[in-house]
Amino acid sequence: MSQWVNICKIDDIIPATGVCALLSNEHVAIFRPRHDEQLFAISNIDPFFEASVLSRGLIAEHQGELWVASPLKKQRFRLTDGHCIEDESHSVKHYDVRVKDGNVQLKG
Repeated sequence: MSQWVNICKIDDIIPATGVCALLSNEHVAIFRPRHDEQLFAISNIDPFFEASVLSRGLIAEHQGELWVASPLKKQRFRLTDGHCIEDESHSVKHYDVRVKDGNVQLKG
């Protein structure tokens, strides 16, 4: 049975950035694109290089959707579902994320 796990406070994530969290044994990148409480969570592992770096990527908007560009070779992953625009066979896992009582929570 999945349950919500507290990760950090919403104020710990600076708007327009991402952070890395550990959920069980999975590296998760949590992104806060704006100054509101909207969050996105995808795997932090860049599937092209098997490196835990996506939380350090650049958040950008493309065709009305938010993406993160890997800091390594700039492949883009859609924040809503982890889809890779350059090669869908390298898409990453998406995680449910929310803010409750000021806490960022992932569904584990």
